[in-house]
Amino acid sequence: MTDPTKPEPTDAPGSFAAPADASAPVREPAAPAASPAPAPATPAAALPPGWERATLEKLAFASLREQQAARRWRNFFRLAWLAVLLVGGWLAFSRTAPVTDKSTPHTAVVEIKGEIAAGADAGAEFVVAAMRSAFEDEGAQAVVLLINSPGGSPVQAGIINDEIRRLKEKHNKPVYAVVEESCASAAYYIAAGADQIFVDKASIVGSIGVLMDGFGFTGLMDKVGVERRLLTAGENKGFLDPFSPQTEKQRVFAQAMLDQIHKQFIAVVKAGRGSRLKETPETFSGLFWTGEQAVEMGLADQLGNLDFVAREVVKAEDLVDYTRRDNVAERLAKRFGAAFGEGAVRALKSVPALR
Repeated sequence: MTDPTKPEPTDAPGSFAAPADASAPVREPAAPAASPAPAPATPAAALPPGWERATLEKLAFASLREQQAARRWRNFFRLAWLAVLLVGGWLAFSRTAPVTDKSTPHTAVVEIKGEIAAGADAGAEFVVAAMRSAFEDEGAQAVVLLINSPGGSPVQAGIINDEIRRLKEKHNKPVYAVVEESCASAAYYIAAGADQIFVDKASIVGSIGVLMDGFGFTGLMDKVGVERRLLTAGENKGFLDPFSPQTEKQRVFAQAMLDQIHKQFIAVVKAGRGSRLKETPETFSGLFWTGEQAVEMGLADQLGNLDFVAREVVKAEDLVDYTRRDNVAERLAKRFGAAFGEGAVRALKSVPALR
């Protein structure tokens, strides 16, 4: 028999069940929530046969197309750079020349700037070529020589002066010289061939003379105990050698040569200026004057600049520059290398400069 006062044991050990109420409804335990069923994996049998090969081929062709595109762009840029280098080289190694419409009236300009010497921008080779182009252009109403030079070689100046007179006669066109800062020595030798010379009131004009300069080191060599060993075939072959003493006979010979060149210079100036020249004992002494004084002395005609001459004298305000200039490579060589080398050579040269 069971004791009604004792509770009945539950299914779970160690726990006590509450007394059951006969009238309370019995609740069923809640079913656990259903989790979503995983998607069934695609079986390998469902893929088309040879899909691995097709995928690898697609990847290989895509990589090949990318390489081909990269190669095409690389070749394009290489060709572009090659074209740039070719154009740059052509521009660097070619001298500039004007491109004009021959039917358009204009004033032709040829610059003569810097030292007048063989191979220089103001040398006869390039100045004469520029003048010929200017005279042959049908649109050029006149040729203006724009001068800013301290002088240089009388030989180069003489060639240019002769060509000025020849071209004027051949083409029947006027030539005007316009002086900027200076027009001295060989530069004035050139300007004397122009029909008229225009200057600024502060320009430096003149220096009608010839010089030969150099150095002598004989005294210094004696002091330091250096012996000059010079062998020549001919009594006067080494008379301009800076390391050998100069004799009186040699000095007289050199002076006679300078006097002769000076007479040639004077003759060119007198022929070019004619009756306009107001000669004084100082005119051909090698002195130089301001532009204002030069006008008073007849070495120049009047004050005026390039624009004034083109507008008021030539009556053609459009200016076209025919100057032949150094290319880029030549300018770099002169600036960074040739100038230094030339200075060193001149310092040791046996033949002094003639200016």
